Amino acid sequence: QVQLVESGGGLVQPGGSLRLSCAASGSIFSIYAMGWYRQAPGKQRELIAAITSGGSTNYADDVKGRFTISRDNAKNTVYLQMNSLKPEDTAVYVCNADEGPYGLHYWGEGTLVTVAS
Repeated sequence: QVQLVESGGGLVQPGGSLRLSCAASGSIFSIYAMGWYRQAPGKQRELIAAITSGGSTNYADDVKGRFTISRDNAKNTVYLQMNSLKPEDTAVYVCNADEGPYGLHYWGEGTLVTVAS
């Protein structure tokens, strides 16, 4: 009952920045947490950053200090600010919404981030 639409991906040079957006619609009142995963060629999908309904955040070690997850409740949107991008950050970034242990999980279609010269 939740729909997620990502945007903001694209091509950026190493050291550059991008901001990804994930807009949620539907039964957004049921969301406990939202996060960003990424899936790179030859790698498993990994959780990059998450934010709970209470504002707590969590980051993968590889992006800690470079990426920041935030939310705008009025817009029903979460963001991922990505700074100091590296070629190894190249991946499809996918937004997810978690209703908690008693609910469902939802996924966006993903947005491609390519970090290259």
